[in-house]
Amino acid sequence: MTERPLILLAAGGTGGHLFPAEALGVELMKRDLRVRLVTDSRALRYSGLFSKDTIDVVPSETVRGRSPLALARTGLTLGIGTAVAFNLMRRLKPAAVIGFGGYPTLPPLIAARLAGIPTIIHDANAVMGRANRFLSRRVSAIATSLPGVLDKEPSLVGKTTTTGTPMRPAILAAAAMPFAAPNPDGPFRVLVVGGSQGARVMSDIVPGAIERLDPALRGRLMLAQQVRDEDMARVRAVYDRLNIATELAPFFADLPARLASSHIIVSRSGAGTVAELGAIGRPSILVPLPGAIDQDQFANAGVLAGAGGAIRIVQQDFTPDRLASELSALAADPARLAAMALAARTVGRLDAAERLADLVMRAARLRI
Repeated sequence: MTERPLILLAAGGTGGHLFPAEALGVELMKRDLRVRLVTDSRALRYSGLFSKDTIDVVPSETVRGRSPLALARTGLTLGIGTAVAFNLMRRLKPAAVIGFGGYPTLPPLIAARLAGIPTIIHDANAVMGRANRFLSRRVSAIATSLPGVLDKEPSLVGKTTTTGTPMRPAILAAAAMPFAAPNPDGPFRVLVVGGSQGARVMSDIVPGAIERLDPALRGRLMLAQQVRDEDMARVRAVYDRLNIATELAPFFADLPARLASSHIIVSRSGAGTVAELGAIGRPSILVPLPGAIDQDQFANAGVLAGAGGAIRIVQQDFTPDRLASELSALAADPARLAAMALAARTVGRLDAAERLADLVMRAARLRI
């Protein structure tokens, strides 16, 4: 009896990379394919689709500095990782390898190419990351979450498909919940997030903004905010003094459901966040992480803002006064919030896992 084809999914050990890999894995398994995850040591604490016996850890390293010593250390680790990954390819003989960005995907994708195995990269950002850019001319196919990412590079356009970002089941369930605009005198639900551990800027700015709101609006407010442990006491003190109905936590395990139940989300604009806001269709105020070489978060936020689904505020303009003004205007205009929700939904792709699985199967020359 012929063994079912195997697809290797290469992803770094963060949710932004692992969640799309998991969503694709679910879809591939529905198609009677086997899947394994190739990742770095951070994912050993991961407890999703992949069990320990379907995870292969390959040494990898991110570029952490430009000194000769730092570059040499990174190069050595990636070289060792590529050798380990090449042995993995020879042992497992996958039908295809797909990478989801980040330096941990370099060793398995390079090893797969050396072994003559079809390779695909998926990039979730509006600006392609450096690792994927390095791989882009070497892989069999490219998938992007957002349109137009490689329009200025004709040599790559021919092998590029816009698939969207595969969504985990919790996001798809949240996407089934229609947006309900707030009633003029009813609760106004605000969700503040800033990455997996929260962003300090949110703790610095949001409490002051809430304090500047009209007392009548503060009385309607239902606020959930991601707050780092070291910031918790000072943030909670402000909200307790204002008698605001709040939920504060370093991490929300039920984030998809919270996104769906919110009237406005205040957040950074990482690729995963933007994709989920688009899939669920929720209005947002996005504050891109400053200082990034590629300005990927600025570009990501621009996609939602350009569609009319978000307000983009660069961090230097993200002040308590500005945020209070935006929240007040939105709370007073439920129709605008409903229009933003619809506009955000035009950016999302709920069938991204199916589209990406089709691309993987074509690259692997498997019957769709």
